[in-house]
Amino acid sequence: MQEFEKLPGIGPRSAERLAFHILKSDKEAALALAGAIREVKENVRHCRVCYNLTEADPCPICADPRREQSVIFVVEQPNDVVLLESTGLVRGVYHVLLGHIAPLDGIEPGDLTIDALVARVKKGGVKEIVLATNPTLEGEGTALHIKSVLADLPVQITRLARGLPSGSQIEYATRAVLQDAIDGRRVF
Repeated sequence: MQEFEKLPGIGPRSAERLAFHILKSDKEAALALAGAIREVKENVRHCRVCYNLTEADPCPICADPRREQSVIFVVEQPNDVVLLESTGLVRGVYHVLLGHIAPLDGIEPGDLTIDALVARVKKGGVKEIVLATNPTLEGEGTALHIKSVLADLPVQITRLARGLPSGSQIEYATRAVLQDAIDGRRVF
């Protein structure tokens, strides 16, 4: 139970339920779970190109010749890649920062993969960097930092659009959402 409690979002009651579930499970099921955890820790690593999680290096996305290598979507975490890929809309490749700048938490730009991103751009062939960091204070600060670091390089820097989601109503939007919608308006 103590080990389960170390997992994010698992409190004492959930840890207890998980422990008793494993105790009730047959031996094969419990060992299959243990084996899966061991296999992940032994075989999954960061892609040397984009820093996404992968078993192959480079990852299948970086190695796919059908991808637009000239367009790089910059995200904070590997799970952001999973979410963007699930849309089927991204034709480019990714760069995973492995976090965001958060000075109060001791996370500085040097703790992220920003230098590797700059090296990818300097290597040539990159036309556009799409900053797809989260619309939080830390995500915005990280995006601004990356924009300033890449400012002197010949690459277009864009940001994912924000604002009112389709199907929503203005009366339920917050001031921040309305501000993003007004600032990001486009010709119709």
